[in-house]
Amino acid sequence: MTGAAPSADWPAPLDPAHAPVPRYGDAGLADLLPTLAAGLGVPGPTAILPLEPVDRACVFLIDGLGWQQLREHPDEAPFLYAHATGDPITAGFPSTTATSLASVGTGLPPGAHGLPGYAVRNPATGALMNQLRWKPHTDPHVWQPYPTVFQLAQRAGVHTCQVSAPDFAHTPLTKIALSGGRFHGRISGEERMDLAAAQLGAADRSLVYTYYSEVDGKGHRYGVDSDAWRGQLMYADRLAQRLAEQLPPRSALYVTADHGMTDIPFTPEARYDFDEDWELGAGVALLGGEGRARHVYAVPGAASDVLAVWRDVLGERAWVAGRDEAIALGWFGDRIDDRVYERLGDVIVAAADDIAIVATRTEPNESSLVGMHGTLTPREQLVPLIEIRG
Repeated sequence: MTGAAPSADWPAPLDPAHAPVPRYGDAGLADLLPTLAAGLGVPGPTAILPLEPVDRACVFLIDGLGWQQLREHPDEAPFLYAHATGDPITAGFPSTTATSLASVGTGLPPGAHGLPGYAVRNPATGALMNQLRWKPHTDPHVWQPYPTVFQLAQRAGVHTCQVSAPDFAHTPLTKIALSGGRFHGRISGEERMDLAAAQLGAADRSLVYTYYSEVDGKGHRYGVDSDAWRGQLMYADRLAQRLAEQLPPRSALYVTADHGMTDIPFTPEARYDFDEDWELGAGVALLGGEGRARHVYAVPGAASDVLAVWRDVLGERAWVAGRDEAIALGWFGDRIDDRVYERLGDVIVAAADDIAIVATRTEPNESSLVGMHGTLTPREQLVPLIEIRG
């Protein structure tokens, strides 16, 4: 069941031109590694963020830790809260893990690196490709051909490595977004923090990346502000403090995230079910993206009609734009590579209200999530950039 189309006296659909655009090239997540690499003397990258150069830089990315969620929980994250004195940065659109990690690692916006969503159409096959799970498989270096900032740093003689869960060592996403130098797989968070600190001090110039996922995992399963989520936030805070206390001289730790999160009520008014709504399904060949940020692919010749219907159905609750309109507005950055253009939906949907467009039959797992992310709202877009100097 889904919400009904608006009647004539409902407010007009939201204007996509009024959606908050990520701050690419100014204060965006993709600007972090290029800034650090430039400070390390790596040729090519440009310093964009106002960060003083250091000889040893460590990025700790906590999956799912949005700026607003951190600011709302000072008791659970006293260390991070006390150091979160600067301004947040924006994740990029969609605010989702595959897109954000590619932006972090390549220093490019989604329109250039080409991972513009959770699941997008592969123009070569016409089928959806899940860019987080990399299914169905496609050549990762054809899909994303640019070098990572880590690779550029390694070529410039900077000691470079990633410290993360062993399962991520050989994934396609790691290869095209986070490779360069050596990958160190460690199971526990404490082992990762200790090894990251050791690697940071292993050379005169170093660039280290480490990662923790379960703040996001518990938020998806139980919701932001659940006891399980709060417990993971407390643990992540202790990990950050553990790493900070081991920083070698001439170093800095940068704690950030890939997106925030919003809890979506399990009500028909909040969860529009694509699989049960004949209006939303009319003229649609494929439904991509995820609940809060959808790529809608129309059958040939139906794009304008699909755009009109989705605007009518979602009314004032989402920004709904045509592909070229979203590109012109800068949702995916200031450039769209030719290979990326047709990966984008004919219609792009970014939730503005606390709603999701689910698909209970074709996406049962994703549709059952409590916490979701992906859109342009501050709760999902704003992520911390916390600097702690050694």
